[in-house]
Amino acid sequence: MEYDTAVIGAGAAGMMCAAHSGGRVLLVDHAKAPGEKIRISGGGRCNFTNMYCDADAFISENPHFAKSALARYTQWDFIALVDQHGIPWHEKTLGQLFCDTSAKDIIAMLRRMLQDAGVDLHLQTEVFDFAKSSKGFTFALNGTRTVTARNVVIATGGKSIPKMGATGFAYDIARQFGHAITPTEPALVPFTFPDRRFADISGVACPARVTADGPAFDEAMLFTHRGLSGPAILQASSYWDAGQPITIHLAPDTDLGAALRDKRQSDGKKALTTELARHLPARLVDHLSTQMDLSGRLGDLSDARIDTVIQALTRWHLTPGGTEGYRTAEVTRGGVATDHISSQTMQSTMAPGLFFIGEALDVTGWLGGYNFQWAWSSAMAAARHIAT
Repeated sequence: MEYDTAVIGAGAAGMMCAAHSGGRVLLVDHAKAPGEKIRISGGGRCNFTNMYCDADAFISENPHFAKSALARYTQWDFIALVDQHGIPWHEKTLGQLFCDTSAKDIIAMLRRMLQDAGVDLHLQTEVFDFAKSSKGFTFALNGTRTVTARNVVIATGGKSIPKMGATGFAYDIARQFGHAITPTEPALVPFTFPDRRFADISGVACPARVTADGPAFDEAMLFTHRGLSGPAILQASSYWDAGQPITIHLAPDTDLGAALRDKRQSDGKKALTTELARHLPARLVDHLSTQMDLSGRLGDLSDARIDTVIQALTRWHLTPGGTEGYRTAEVTRGGVATDHISSQTMQSTMAPGLFFIGEALDVTGWLGGYNFQWAWSSAMAAARHIAT
């Protein structure tokens, strides 16, 4: 079995790359169906890109690495492709674009593109004995048939969601050819607390500004039986390291200090907790009153006491015990180090003809369609080079 290009991994990046690489292309995956992470993404509607996507929304040891690929195949390019295939979509919030009907529309589009390109798709197929050869690379499919390919693209992703078949295959191949691996951690993942301190308010959500040694994210936060979740928490988790505290600013769009002082003048008999419950969920205020001193009536509060309360609510420091891990992490932080990968082509400089794309690389996007855009952009960077 001889091919011009073999793409290993039939996820978003792998399918996109295989469809555009030209020549005789093999696409291999051990799953029963291609694009399984696409299917479950965005609540089944696939947040396929973000209107505001740029390199600042990505985490990497080399913060400049993603710039070239993102600039040469943009979110507008992928939107045009979606429109070309007649897939209806909408913006949900913060530039996040979703399919109107189903994530399966994106999978169907990619499958049509594979078919049109004559790609040879092999599912439920394992790759063994990967090696360099005089003609490029060789490997065995399911331990029997031998494949020879001039180019090989590794698009097997990271470690997130192992129940869907995620493995460290990309890292093993990278190490085989001398590439370093930037330490990997679960990212876009809920935090856990060993004492389950928020079990009594599980299900409560509120706006919050959350920081963990990185940018501050203003989005919803959700209290769970195990800890904290919601978009603001997931975003911050990508910047979090074990043992590090996070900082939560409750009601970030409200000047709580001014609100308390105004109400002190107009309704001093009102309890502090009653007024706070106008700006925060009542169950959360009840919970916080067991952790902080929120007693007393507004009229009895000094400016200094109000400042102390506001400090506690807007600089609430918590140290998670951990995260829910790769089991629920949407992506993997870290991956194949970019030191010896071309930012323009995704090709290894240590093993010409070998490419790494998508989540396998040390490039991690924010929540909201950024990681899909990296899949499309990195895939096109490799495919365009291969096709020339």
